[in-house]
Amino acid sequence: MTAHDPSLNRRGGLLGWFGLGSRDDGASPATQSTRTVDRRQSARDRHLDEIGAFLSYHQLEANAQTLVVASNYLTGNDPQVVRLIDRRVQAREPVTLDWLEDALAEEGMGEEAEMLERLMQRLEQGVEEFGKTSRAAREATSAYHNELTREAGKLEAVPNTGAVITELASITKAMLKRTVEIEKAMHRSEEQTRNLKHKLEETRRSAEEDHLTGLPNRRAFEARYDAEYRAARAAAEPLCVAFCDIDHFKRVNDTHGHDAGDRVLKLVAENLARISNERCHVARHGGEEFVVLFRDSTIEEAFEKLDRLRAQLADRHLVNRATDVPIGQVTFSAGIADVFACGDRRLALKAADAALYRAKTDGRNRICVAEPDEAKPSQLAA
Repeated sequence: MTAHDPSLNRRGGLLGWFGLGSRDDGASPATQSTRTVDRRQSARDRHLDEIGAFLSYHQLEANAQTLVVASNYLTGNDPQVVRLIDRRVQAREPVTLDWLEDALAEEGMGEEAEMLERLMQRLEQGVEEFGKTSRAAREATSAYHNELTREAGKLEAVPNTGAVITELASITKAMLKRTVEIEKAMHRSEEQTRNLKHKLEETRRSAEEDHLTGLPNRRAFEARYDAEYRAARAAAEPLCVAFCDIDHFKRVNDTHGHDAGDRVLKLVAENLARISNERCHVARHGGEEFVVLFRDSTIEEAFEKLDRLRAQLADRHLVNRATDVPIGQVTFSAGIADVFACGDRRLALKAADAALYRAKTDGRNRICVAEPDEAKPSQLAA
């Protein structure tokens, strides 16, 4: 059974579902010929059929939200929706309206983060431009001050100065004092600009960091993945991506508490970070899941590095320091994919995720390499 069972297509398409019309199987040859020629309309009809079948299979009511979700899932226009629903189906959990709303709310948080990123970029540009303007204004003020100083000196050196010259000299000195004040104010503005820029950089780093583990977060990984994909493709270098998921993590939380669970997360993060360098990037993808990006490593080399780390972690036996109760062995399962062998970086993520699921079902504490068919944009079995 799949997330969308084709056998559930209703005769008459989505319009028939709503009772607004149905196909006329007894149409004349001329009408059938017209439908054959109009492939675009036929494609729309098929898509509506698939949407209707998707909603029917998952027992979802037809509204604006579910129609958009179904369309995005079936067309693959929203890879995140595809991934969420596939994983939901793999876990044999129902795709309900409540779950969709929660999942889309989390997705909306991601969109808000992107908006914040764009806002920060514009703010940084504004700060940079203001800094340049402040420096230019201060330099101009300083030059003007120096010129006034020279002119004031000339006035005072004029012999037999009358009242007018004396007054001009007095005004010039007052202007000199004012330019000094302006120059100091501009210098303070430059300092404030530098401080603001520094705080913006700290805010950016904070927004891209997982505060529990100290690793880059999912948002940072997405940007890194895009950059490394383009760079590796341009340099004709291999690129591999792996999803790692802590085994039985819920059991740790339920048995030993969330504080112990947090320590386990940090332990796994620290171990994964040991292989991180300028050619290997590790991030926390969410929950108990991590993602690793291997640049300039073949799938065999990437597998060996990750599997060696998995074995080292599995050899350890942990104890809850707060209670002295043994936690026992902590392991992770992983799925790894050759990005360019998958043809598309989004398909590579899906293939690695499918391989991770296979590692879980095969017994956990192991790494599975994505198979060629797992990179295809087909629906996964439930």
